Amino acid sequence: MPTWGYSIKEYDPSTMVLASGRDLPISFKKAVNLCRAIKGMTLDDAKKFLNEVIQLKTPVPFTTYKKKVAHKAALGGRTGAAGRYPVKAAKAMLKVLENAENNASQKGFDTSSLKIVHAAAQKARIIIRPFPRAFGRMSVKRRIYTHIEIALKQVKGE
Repeated sequence: MPTWGYSIKEYDPSTMVLASGRDLPISFKKAVNLCRAIKGMTLDDAKKFLNEVIQLKTPVPFTTYKKKVAHKAALGGRTGAAGRYPVKAAKAMLKVLENAENNASQKGFDTSSLKIVHAAAQKARIIIRPFPRAFGRMSVKRRIYTHIEIALKQVKGE
């Protein structure tokens, strides 16, 4: 059985809490942009943002992997304001955030004063399986998985 580590370097167990989602069936590229969007937010703001993305009200700004991605007026018209609504990735990210919130309450932290200091997505395994085609040929289907990790820090007086 594999043991998982975290990519965060400055981890302080007295003020921080970790959570991860492993082998999630979501797009890696959408998860990277979603992690970049929620990093630095408070926990309540991030949950509100993800719920708005799921309801298709607020787009996620795509700063990388944005070739042929349409611009969204809701992003304010700034330069390179390409965006999408990654609903499946937002649902998975919301579950990981709720897991982190439960970990924080288990440690005795005040959940209203938590801030996201680390949000990362890594590529996980790819499952390849054969897919039958016409005239006796075969193609392959690839299912790509993604790891997500979140670190929350308790901030004082903000």
